[in-house]
Amino acid sequence: MKTDDLRAFDAVVRHGSISEAARAMHVTQPAVTRRIQNLEEALGAQLLDRSTKPPRPSVLGLRVHEQTKAALREIDALAHLVATDAAPSGQLRLGLTHSMGSLGLIEVLSGMKDTFPEVQMHISTDWSARLVDRVAHGKLDAATVFLPANTVLPEGMGGDRLASTDVVVVAAKGRFDHPAAKLRNFVEAGWILNPEGCGFRAALQRTLVDLGLRFDLVLETFGSELQLGLVAAGLGLGFVSRPALMASRYVNKVDVLSPRDFKYAVDVWLVGPAFHGNLHQAVQHFGQAIAKSFPSSSK
Repeated sequence: MKTDDLRAFDAVVRHGSISEAARAMHVTQPAVTRRIQNLEEALGAQLLDRSTKPPRPSVLGLRVHEQTKAALREIDALAHLVATDAAPSGQLRLGLTHSMGSLGLIEVLSGMKDTFPEVQMHISTDWSARLVDRVAHGKLDAATVFLPANTVLPEGMGGDRLASTDVVVVAAKGRFDHPAAKLRNFVEAGWILNPEGCGFRAALQRTLVDLGLRFDLVLETFGSELQLGLVAAGLGLGFVSRPALMASRYVNKVDVLSPRDFKYAVDVWLVGPAFHGNLHQAVQHFGQAIAKSFPSSSK
């Protein structure tokens, strides 16, 4: 059976006659009659009592009409779900890296709630690699992540580069007289870093191995703000994104070191399936709001 046939039958019942249904649907009466006949043939049942003028739905026809209305509601909901220009609604599962959680996330989510009141957001944080994997396996609708330059996303996944940012080595204010010395001049202070799984930590460890330097982990803990507080207290070196540093209460209590043999930068990406249906606007809004946390953002 065809959707047009269901809509014709629904219109006849609601408007009380074939002529009124035709007028409401902007088609001819014969077209409506033909669609009703098609539906009756598909179901193998007579839906209209043609002994009356105008024809009225039979007892069975009334029962079929209740199911017709339910079917059309589901069809319309499905069309709404995949329409990118439709008002966003429904559940939206978003992810972002741990270190992005302190970059104005409260404002971002409050703005999302005000802009898209019919969207129920579920937010989770994780390492970038794990978030990409969760998106690839359909466990998240989208995620904002840090990715190294030239990253290749999994097949079938879409991506939107939002920004670029450098990741900086920091030490307590005044701890080192020559912040632009080689990295070997700083590493004896030890590191305060995220637990294993963090892409920043992995990149730093690879560099230390390449330079033949020892990796001395003083303390591992989640969250750049806590790490920066510990660095400011002189307990070790930190390695954080520049936006996280600039947003920190400790920004004036630490120095940015600029080792001439080590620089590291990452891109900020919004990743997700190629098609989000009616959630497209909400996903794009989320990505753009996160991008504003990165002053150097550029497309």
